[in-house]
Amino acid sequence: MTHAIRFEQAGGPEVLEWQQVEVGDPGEGQVRLRHTAVGLNYIDVYHRTGLYPVELPSGIGLEAAGVVEAVGPGVTDLKQGDRVAYASPPLGAYAEARLMPADRVVKLPEQIDDTTAAAMMLQGMTVQYLIRRTYKVKAGETVLFHAAAGGVGLIACQWLKQLGATVIGTVGSDAKAELAKAHGCDHAIVYTRENFAERVKEITEGAGVPVVYDAVGQDTWDGSLDCLAPFGMMVSFGNASGPVPPLNLGVLSAKGSLYVTRPTLMTYTAKRADLVASANELFEAVTSGAVKIEVNQTYPLSEAAQAHRDLEARKTTGSTVLTV
Repeated sequence: MTHAIRFEQAGGPEVLEWQQVEVGDPGEGQVRLRHTAVGLNYIDVYHRTGLYPVELPSGIGLEAAGVVEAVGPGVTDLKQGDRVAYASPPLGAYAEARLMPADRVVKLPEQIDDTTAAAMMLQGMTVQYLIRRTYKVKAGETVLFHAAAGGVGLIACQWLKQLGATVIGTVGSDAKAELAKAHGCDHAIVYTRENFAERVKEITEGAGVPVVYDAVGQDTWDGSLDCLAPFGMMVSFGNASGPVPPLNLGVLSAKGSLYVTRPTLMTYTAKRADLVASANELFEAVTSGAVKIEVNQTYPLSEAAQAHRDLEARKTTGSTVLTV
């Protein structure tokens, strides 16, 4: 019998239950996957707590790697035995096996193992769209990236460095500062004892930065706007500390004709061609050695609740994988 993590009501990690599930044959345009590794991401917390409401009861998780067990009618570019990965709805990646739309799944290069793949798809493609599409970072630019020692942050620091940017990152401790610096962060600001907006202005000699990437949300919003140069872009792509409060557009004009965007990976990879292009650029960054994926924690899939507790308590660094 196949098992999966499911939840019947929104709440804390304790709502996550290890349940038996039935996985049928793939239908039109579907594949059945046997998972080998599952990615843990902060968006999973948003789904579990109800910040991003989902229809209940529900599975959880958006990212995994595994092997194609069967293909449904109309699927021509995948076959039984293919190693694949994905970072896409529908929810339900926290499972030993599942059905997935074939057009949301990509083949893995031989050089990338399953654990690495499960750790990199959502976070890596998030970095890809943030720094290559939302605001296309150019060599010589200085950027601010919050939570620089997290899974997305460590990938971003390396990729930005490879692009020739100067990276300012915020972190929660000296240990995380060292970790971020080891991955390409030029200036690590420990926000628990330093005012990051003041430090950014010092580092940039008062100029500010052209872009801020912020998945923290409420706690960093006002300070992030203060870090921007005129015409700068505020990229808010997460809410780890809570949702950003309602925005008075007049603030953007007062602070220098600023831009604000709230992008999502799902929009940027909604088209199959964009998904494949994003994944391929990520694969190239990893296989070339420009970006190394740090899997710093693993948990058995059945212990997903504990993984959530540690993630929310900021006890994790880099990427976390649930093993199947």
